[in-house]
Order: sequence, then structure tokens, then C-alpha cells
Amino acid sequence: MTASALNPAAGPAVLPITEAARWQDYLSLLKPRVMSLVVFTAITGLVCAGAPMNPLLAAVAILCIAVGAGGSAALNMAYDADIDALMKRTKRRAVPAGKVTAADALAMGIALSLFSVGIMGLAINWLSAGLLAFTILFYAVVYTLWLKRRTPQNIVIGGLAGALPPVVGWAAASGTAPLNAWLLVALVFFWTPPHFWALSLYTKIDYAEAGVPMMPVVKGVASTRRQILAYSLFLAPLGVAPAFTGLGGPIYLAVSALGGLGIVVLAIRLAFSQAGDPAPPMPEGRKEGLYDVRAAARPARDLFAFSLLYLFALFAALLVERLPIVARLGLHP
Repeated sequence: MTASALNPAAGPAVLPITEAARWQDYLSLLKPRVMSLVVFTAITGLVCAGAPMNPLLAAVAILCIAVGAGGSAALNMAYDADIDALMKRTKRRAVPAGKVTAADALAMGIALSLFSVGIMGLAINWLSAGLLAFTILFYAVVYTLWLKRRTPQNIVIGGLAGALPPVVGWAAASGTAPLNAWLLVALVFFWTPPHFWALSLYTKIDYAEAGVPMMPVVKGVASTRRQILAYSLFLAPLGVAPAFTGLGGPIYLAVSALGGLGIVVLAIRLAFSQAGDPAPPMPEGRKEGLYDVRAAARPARDLFAFSLLYLFALFAALLVERLPIVARLGLHP
């Protein structure tokens, strides 16, 4: 299993089934937490398109995007079972835990992906279906099969897959993909590296043991902290940009300016911290999870957590500005 993880050309591990699968195990293959973010950004793109759309068709479009995201997640879990089994954060997932076979996860992922793209094309339009298909293929093939085990730029390039749902939603509503739709894509794309690199700073050992070339493992923690700051300094003004393109209004401007300031402050704090540096073991009896980390790693944890709030706030502000009551107050774009 370790050899497979260290060999980029290795395929998915065949792991023994140790207990009967429940429906919850199959649901977990869809990565519901990640799917919720995908759905939220896709809904924002659909609403911001400003095109009249039958509510039933809008629901079908969002369902297709959610199912497509879940299908690509299942494909990812099928292939990455060997390295998932080596990391504390992922070893309890259904495939490495021996609850679902990699073959079943693969079959489920293919079926859901084909179903979502087909229904999107037949019920909505083929532009959104094509964008959805590209998103699934990019995540499952370009990121999972190629980038993840080969380059520390895996998150940067592979982040495009997670950034595309807003333009898929926009295309579903309007049949077009204008500049403002791609601006939403850019926001998620440039948000991804500082978000995930902050996480990787305090889960570096897991990635190293699994042979995944995350940035702190390959380039070192000091370089990673500097790169997080560089991306954050670019992300903050980019986050404000929609207020000047007609996409966002005064509410969005205030939220994005304050949020961008918070991202930069936390990134500066992280750059001058020791997050990711070698540290003594955790005290006996204390667990080490995503939000329970050593004191030195807290700047990385804080940036990781705040970045989630930041992205949610940006997209939520865009949605709030399109509520009828906000429009009547003159606070819409």
C-alpha cells in the first residue's frame, strides 16, 4: 500500500472489506461537505445570471451539479484509497476503512457522472452540460490521476475543478458564460491554494508519509507560508473586484473589503509564525484534529477556518443583494 502511494503511476489499492456497507457509507463517497460548497457557489452563479428560469428546471440544474460533484468525489475516493488509508484525516473514509470496495466506488462515480451530465444536457442546455462534464473530468482525471501524486502545484492547477460550479450554474440559467461568471470562478480558484496549503501546514506529516507532494513537503514550510501570503495579497483585491463590474453592490463591497483585510492579516501572521515547523508530540490524551492543533500551528488553522467563512460570506453577499427587499432598499448591484 505504501509503495503504491509513493509510485505516481500506481493504480488504486485493492483493500479488503471488513464490514457490511450501510447507505451512509455510500453517501460519504460523495463528500457531502465539499458538495455543499459546490452547490452553494453554483446556486450563486445561477441567481447572479439574472435570467428568468423555471424553478423546477433550476432545481434540476442544481441537482445535476450536486450529483456530478458527488460522482467525481466517488471516482477520487476509488483511486486514492491507498493514500487515504495512510493519513489520519482520511483513513476512516469508506473505501480505506474496508466498508466499500474501490470497484463499487468507481462504478458509482461513473454512473452518477454520466447521469448528471446527460440530464443537464437534455433538461437544461448543452453548454452547462459540457462545462459540468469538463469539471468532472478535470477533477477525476487531471487532478486525481495526474497532478495529485506528481507535483506540489496539484492544488493550484487542480483547484480549477472546484472553481467551475459558479459558471456551470450561470450557464444553466442563461445559456451563456460571460466575464462576471468567470470572475466568480477566479475567486474560488485563487482562494484554493491559501486555503488548502494552510491545512497542509499542520497535516504535513500525513502527506509526507503517504507520498503526496504537497507544497510543505516538497518546498518546505517557510516557502509555503510565503506563497500563502502572496496568494492572499492577490486574492484580497480580486475579491473586491465584483463590486466594480456590476456583479456586486454596496453590501458585497463592504463584506469583501473586510473579509479581504482579514485574510491578509491572518496570512501575514502565518508568514511570521512557525506553523509547520517540527514540534514535540501532542500531550498524552489530547487528540490532534483539524481544529485541535499545537499552539505553533494555530495561525495555519485560523487562516484555514477563516478562509471558509470568507468565501461563504462573499457568495452569500451576492445572494443577499438579489433579495427583493434589498432591491427595494436600493442596495442591489
